Amino acid sequence: MSGNTVLIVDDEEAIREMIAVSLELAGFSWIQANNGQSAHEMVVDKRPDLILLDWMLPGISGVELARRLKRDDATSEIPIIMLTAKGEEDNKIQGLDAGSDDYITKPFSTRELISRINAVLRRSKGTQGKPLELSGLSLDTISHRITANDTTVDMGPTEYRLLEFFMSHQDRAYTRAQLLDQVWGGNVYVEDRTVDVHIRRLRKALTPHQLDHLVQTVRGTGYRFSGKGC
Repeated sequence: MSGNTVLIVDDEEAIREMIAVSLELAGFSWIQANNGQSAHEMVVDKRPDLILLDWMLPGISGVELARRLKRDDATSEIPIIMLTAKGEEDNKIQGLDAGSDDYITKPFSTRELISRINAVLRRSKGTQGKPLELSGLSLDTISHRITANDTTVDMGPTEYRLLEFFMSHQDRAYTRAQLLDQVWGGNVYVEDRTVDVHIRRLRKALTPHQLDHLVQTVRGTGYRFSGKGC
């Protein structure tokens, strides 16, 4: 993954320096910001390949900045890893719902951090390509736009990632644990019920377009995305 540029956003200089050294040793380029406002400007100007974003920042919080970046088509495709001392499950879910692609709790080892960065970049670059389509539903992995019979479908960032995974892996049943690993990341520790919550939200987003039947419950296993009958 060498050659990629990582934006480090943290208000503690010592943490930024520690991360910067680790990135250099791993072959990454890096830029840094100590608050949300300057980070936003840097994202727009520099277009980093990935953002390491601290939860607690002066002014604009990391969670709010993640929401802003994911709402903007120009920056929504840039993957985000949240860095925070908040370890409770609700905080993790809040960060993921804001659009972050992974979550790492301080203190963390630099080895783990580099591993997470590489994993997120692989997932991000692996999903870019031609639109995914099924039964009139289309997902553009470049623009992150979803349409159903040419009508825009609105949904949250987590539901988007869940739908993108499903449409990339149609007609196969996945357990909740497998979905957590593939969509949320294997190192993000949230409960299986989190999958059920977002499945319900995904179905709700597809219901007005009469496409909620594509998300199928597989009794005793988990879920499947298919245009075929259950």
